[in-house]
Amino acid sequence: MFRRLCTSLFHPKPFSLLPLPKKPSFSTPQTLPKGLFFTSTIRMANTQKFHSIPSLDKASKPELLRALEFSLGSSFSSDSICPTPNPLIIVISGPSGVGKDAVIKRLREVRENLHFVVTATSRGMRPGEVNGKDYYFVSKEEFLSMVEKDELLEYALVYGDYKGIPKKQIREFMAKGCDIVLRVDIQGAETLRKILGDSGVFIFLVAESELALVERLIERKTESKEELLVRIATAREEVKYVNRFDYVVVNAQGKLEEAVNLVGSIIDAERAKVCQRSPFI
Repeated sequence: MFRRLCTSLFHPKPFSLLPLPKKPSFSTPQTLPKGLFFTSTIRMANTQKFHSIPSLDKASKPELLRALEFSLGSSFSSDSICPTPNPLIIVISGPSGVGKDAVIKRLREVRENLHFVVTATSRGMRPGEVNGKDYYFVSKEEFLSMVEKDELLEYALVYGDYKGIPKKQIREFMAKGCDIVLRVDIQGAETLRKILGDSGVFIFLVAESELALVERLIERKTESKEELLVRIATAREEVKYVNRFDYVVVNAQGKLEEAVNLVGSIIDAERAKVCQRSPFI
């Protein structure tokens, strides 16, 4: 018994050693998070160059600009940060009697760099209209000749008369950086949507109500009773096309300026877009 006890006391069982922690390896360089490293580098570089920048409250603006340019290693550009906007093609349409001509006339008076494309038509001239300003009045034979020569962007037969948009005008004024305004009926707007796709800005002009529209058609006294009925029936169908346009503008009686200002705001918003429309004719 005594021998066994002594043996156990003086000859304990071997025990396993715990593994020592591994020494850190520096075979590869240690990297900081990317953003932190970049910021720290800039701070270090700037700290080294701050001595060359004069006191902000003592130096003149030119001196400060030169010092800042020297510290940054490059000159400040005076070029516009935003690129020059592309010329727009603005298509204004709507039923007869909504005041498309009145809106466009006022729009041309209050905005620069805007060219209204004069439409060619085979209809007769109305009282007060000026050839080359309101329309290019041509014979039916002359109009069909323009069609044959592919001189029109779009054309249609409307109420027995031809109307079309000359391509030459659009190209000339877009080359000058002007925004283009096209006045067309609903049928013409449908055709232009197929040609221009999303590169054009399509604005639908409406009266404040159907009754107000009919009253305007009566007051202008340019149609017979039969023609008036046709225009009213057509207008009822045309208002259903509003969802095919980009914008809708109400031209209420006596509130022309509001309608014109809204169209102007649409043009400004389009010119300020990051992703510009790029029409090609």
